[in-house]
Amino acid sequence: MLLALFLFIFSIDLLTVSLSHMNNSVAQDLFQATRNPFISLFIGLLMTALIQSSSTVTASVVAVVAAGNMSLDQAVPMVMGANIGTTLTSTLVSFSYIMKKKEFKRALSAGVVHDIFNIMTVLILLPLELNFRLLSGSAIKLAHFFAPDDNFTGPVVYNKVFTRPVTEWISDTINIPFVTTILAVFIVFAAIKILATSVYKAFVSDSFKEISNMIFKKTWLSFIYGVFFTAAVQSSTVTTSLVVPLVATKKVTLKKAFPFIVGANIGTTITAALAAIYKSEAAIALAIAHFLFNTIGAIIILSFPQLRNLPVRLAIYMGKKSVKSRFLGFAYILLTFFIIPFLLIYFTQD
Repeated sequence: MLLALFLFIFSIDLLTVSLSHMNNSVAQDLFQATRNPFISLFIGLLMTALIQSSSTVTASVVAVVAAGNMSLDQAVPMVMGANIGTTLTSTLVSFSYIMKKKEFKRALSAGVVHDIFNIMTVLILLPLELNFRLLSGSAIKLAHFFAPDDNFTGPVVYNKVFTRPVTEWISDTINIPFVTTILAVFIVFAAIKILATSVYKAFVSDSFKEISNMIFKKTWLSFIYGVFFTAAVQSSTVTTSLVVPLVATKKVTLKKAFPFIVGANIGTTITAALAAIYKSEAAIALAIAHFLFNTIGAIIILSFPQLRNLPVRLAIYMGKKSVKSRFLGFAYILLTFFIIPFLLIYFTQD
């Protein structure tokens, strides 16, 4: 775990250094494209759907902000998109039950409820962010408590961590920012996977099976366990994928598992927080914005019974329809995570 944490800090620092040196036209075009919040949203969704790690994407976005290549306003929609993209895995896990009709119906419902919740959160908070800067504005104010001297408008200044001599040496040796960036992203991904696996095997795998029946009995306990479990393994993908078999085999109902999934959404924000510890004040603000996005979304949706029940009802409906036509489930995945984002990116280009 210590090795994985060291690798994570090292990779984020390497990513920050490499991005600060990147000035090629492709990178600049990409960063320019994210000025459109909808393109930024769908890029975040696609990137996460392709590599299946919102932790990697959000940590990388923090590094981009820290390097001064992207503003906070550009980065917030991308993090929102990453939240939707990460739900693909749990939906794919449900297809392992496709040959068992009743179990597949419950499994798919458990898989898509996370998708629906995050899509609803984006639909509620994205307009508020675009019109009133709800998340970025609040994050900047909160970040001033940690970095009172930063105005978030001037040149980005970031702190140097203990790995900086090594990362600068590697960057200078390779001397190709794009290659260094790819290497850094790969190490970020590997570090998160190692950390998730080591924590899961050390503390969670056996205990989760033993106490799963207990934690889902009370809504608040299920929610809290979802937060801390996901924070420990740094992967909401792992958390929500564990819930799918439990719902499929009727060990827990979807309604009782839903608060656990919502808690997982908040727990996964720990990765961005870790990535921002040694970075610029703007990067700290992005980590706070990520936390606010998931937390405010959870509060709004869980506080109102009609909203709270809507993701569960829609997921159950989707499960029933997919049993009648297996093709519907595959069509849902292709449309939600790939085709619609590609088309919207194409049609919303300036």
